[in-house]
Amino acid sequence: MNFDDTPSERVFREEARVWLGANAPKELLPILENVGFGDAILETPDMIAASKAWQKKKQQAGWACIHWPTKYGGRDASPIEQVIWQQEEGIYNLLGKIFVTTHGICAPTLINWASEDQRLHHLPKLAAGEEVWSQLFSEPAGGSDLAGLRTRAERDGDSWVINGQKIWTSHLAYADYAILIARTDPTVPKHDGLTMFFVDVHTPGIDFRPIKQMTGQHGFNEVFLTDVRIPDTQRLGAIGQGWAVTLTTLMNERLMVGTGGIPTGFLELLTFCAQLDLGQGKAIDDRAVRARLATWAVRTSGLKHTAARAMSALSKGAQPGPENSIGKLVAGSMMQEIAFYALELQGQAGSLVGPEAQAAGRFQVMLMRSAGTRIEAGTDEILRNIIAERVLGLPGESRVDKGIPFNQIPTGR
Repeated sequence: MNFDDTPSERVFREEARVWLGANAPKELLPILENVGFGDAILETPDMIAASKAWQKKKQQAGWACIHWPTKYGGRDASPIEQVIWQQEEGIYNLLGKIFVTTHGICAPTLINWASEDQRLHHLPKLAAGEEVWSQLFSEPAGGSDLAGLRTRAERDGDSWVINGQKIWTSHLAYADYAILIARTDPTVPKHDGLTMFFVDVHTPGIDFRPIKQMTGQHGFNEVFLTDVRIPDTQRLGAIGQGWAVTLTTLMNERLMVGTGGIPTGFLELLTFCAQLDLGQGKAIDDRAVRARLATWAVRTSGLKHTAARAMSALSKGAQPGPENSIGKLVAGSMMQEIAFYALELQGQAGSLVGPEAQAAGRFQVMLMRSAGTRIEAGTDEILRNIIAERVLGLPGESRVDKGIPFNQIPTGR
């Protein structure tokens, strides 16, 4: 695989580099350089405002969501040019954290399923950072079975009335809209009775409460929907076609996290081992430490090449597929392993957290967050099933509720 730029790619890279050199918000570098894993500082009001300002500046100059069509706020760039832009933007890409769901998950769903009028209305605002979107998917009783959701939408003339509960919803505190999957027909098998909508999160009847995590952060929310009324024009896809729309959302989500969306912590660990004194020399001089680092270096290389293969397929017109589950599966477990090992190297000091701790406590936060990383966007078990069945072609697992109307599936009660 050749990672060298073609002549046209070199010109594009230089253009991006020159623009960034003249326009990047260098005054924010001290903050961005000290952001730890999962640091909530990026979601403070001042940093949200700075993120939106940077997004707006990029959009006005043609550097926002560059792989989108021009009419939607992009510049019709190729997937490879998108990768080059991300490489050049570098640390300033952290300012895009609040738009991860907006651009990587919701926007592809709108591009594929919204009406042209809706796309022309919303997508340029998404590209400019004027709207932040979230997704209302997971539910308390559903576990990892998204198709088992119980939030219901009932037709009332030209409107829908929605009741139910969602959980683990990200970025809702500063979101404007969200895509929402609900059950519109409980008399058919569970995958067939779903419909996708999008809602203004300020619609009457929507109430959300932050969920405080053990890291001290509260980026997730539980959401209660009580007689939420929305027009039928805010439906994405046909009635009962919600699972097909959801697959578009999920495939793009796994593409996003599988091509570099999950920080594994390897480079941070490598730097830490070069600095950590074990009493008999630096950690990196220990053969056992180097052996562990070598294992993760190989996996990092594998993730890089797998992501490049996915980007190459996109550049040839392919759609995101189930193979992108590989990146998320490997990166999620790798993050947890690296965090555990970093704390093991620290010994008793590994119990300390905060800026006074070694490595400013970054690996402690990474460990506390890593369990959630292995659950969100598909648990390890679900991803292994997807890879086995849809990539390797192995026989599917037995599903006892297959073909049974949703309202006839036995429940715990």
